[in-house]
Amino acid sequence: MKTNPNKLWILVLVLGWLFDFLFWKNAPGINFAIFWTACLIGGFFLLFGEGLRPHRNTLFLIPLFGFFAAVTFIRAEPMTTFLAYTFTMFTLTIFTVTYLGGRWIQYTFADFVTRMLSLVGSILLRPIGFAAEARKIRSEAGVQGSKYNFMPILRGLVIAVPIVMIFASLLASADVVFNQRLEDFIEAFRLENLPEYIFRMIYILIIGYALAGIFLHASTESKDEKLTGGEKPVVPLFLGFIESSIVLGSVVALFAAFVVIQFQYFFGGETNINVEGYTYAEYARKGFGELVAVAFFALMMLLTLSGVTKRETESQRKIYSGLGIALVALLLVMLVSAYQRLNLYEAAYGFSRLRTYTHVFLIWIGLLLITTIGLEILRKERMFAFAMLIASFGFAASLPILNVDAFIVDQNIRRELNGTAVEDLDSPYFTQLSDDAIPPLVKALQTPSLPDSVHEKVTAALACIRHQRDLRLNDREYSWQAFHFSRINADRALESVKSEMDAIVIDASEYPTKAVMPGGEEYYCSPYYYD
Repeated sequence: MKTNPNKLWILVLVLGWLFDFLFWKNAPGINFAIFWTACLIGGFFLLFGEGLRPHRNTLFLIPLFGFFAAVTFIRAEPMTTFLAYTFTMFTLTIFTVTYLGGRWIQYTFADFVTRMLSLVGSILLRPIGFAAEARKIRSEAGVQGSKYNFMPILRGLVIAVPIVMIFASLLASADVVFNQRLEDFIEAFRLENLPEYIFRMIYILIIGYALAGIFLHASTESKDEKLTGGEKPVVPLFLGFIESSIVLGSVVALFAAFVVIQFQYFFGGETNINVEGYTYAEYARKGFGELVAVAFFALMMLLTLSGVTKRETESQRKIYSGLGIALVALLLVMLVSAYQRLNLYEAAYGFSRLRTYTHVFLIWIGLLLITTIGLEILRKERMFAFAMLIASFGFAASLPILNVDAFIVDQNIRRELNGTAVEDLDSPYFTQLSDDAIPPLVKALQTPSLPDSVHEKVTAALACIRHQRDLRLNDREYSWQAFHFSRINADRALESVKSEMDAIVIDASEYPTKAVMPGGEEYYCSPYYYD
């Protein structure tokens, strides 16, 4: 690239322009996936041209990138899309920093941090250094810049401009459509738009500069020749075996006592809980969050101690491993308890987004704990960062596969039909969900066996949703750059029940807005409980 730097500069400026074309005054949609796919293809074009091939382990990241990039224009649920955007970028970041080396599977947390910081440094400084090196190489090779005489071009433009203006004026008089297009073209270059053009040009240059730093980093700094802590620990082992054993042993004893009580009361059944004055739902709600926090911080404590504890003999290693395994095993029991509490809470009050996230999270952290036991037995502690990375990818991928908002609709309606609910169906909560919830609501509405009471609640929720969407999307046209499957599917679903929705009156004269059914029954368009 140093002998032909223009290829890099042209590519990154084209990608910067593409960003402006896709995102300027356009809502998020398919544009995000298109832009970063174009950046990936552009990077391959540039690096392949230099004879730089990616390591085969790095190529495993491309399907992950494709999956999360696609989720950004398929799902609309906020947490799902946030994680999709985050992991699309994170996957590309790992791809960049390990392009040539491919050792990301062996990274520790320290490796990830140092590689990310190195990439930031390359984005900020490497394009400047590259430009200087390229000029020096071309100068040493005796390559001179091309000398063009721009005067003939300037004279040609001076002669051509008035001639083109005359012909354009005549053609505009001859055709109304052409005249309108010509006026639109001239309008774009009026002086009042100059600040906008300057702003857009600046961020195009900034994006191009950052992409140049990313491509240069992948070409020169992604070899993974030496991993952090490969030869010696990042932090010297300073804590004695006895001290760590006392800490681990004390926590294990505390957790064991807690688990015994859990078996006596929680796992013993509803009767034991009611003796203490709690209902199942109250008991479930009271301690769930604390159990999850304990599991997380205990795992962090174990990892920290493992990284700083001296284990000088084989017996010390076995004792420490035994305490660590006991701690993780007890954490697993506590997570089962938390999972049971969550199930009870959901049975009583139904699913919400937060409960659904937590439901999926508990499964993945449980798998991570099991993996931790295996790594401790095999003495592969260095692989824990990779295990946590896989668990994070798994959690982020589970949400779009599950389709969170559609899952909530299906489960809450099914819970109502099964008669297991402590409280009635909270149909106003559906109005707070994304477009992902609309197709399953319409599907439920069109189910012949749906009881009249549930049918009316679902109908009211859909009427409120349509009203809210009309207010939010009124007179707004989406360009192709903002294409989103969730919005398209929601529009089609609502159109299929248009006649039924038209029979419902939306009363927005006072807050909260109400849906008035043909029989006079009123339903609020806002939820009356929040997570």
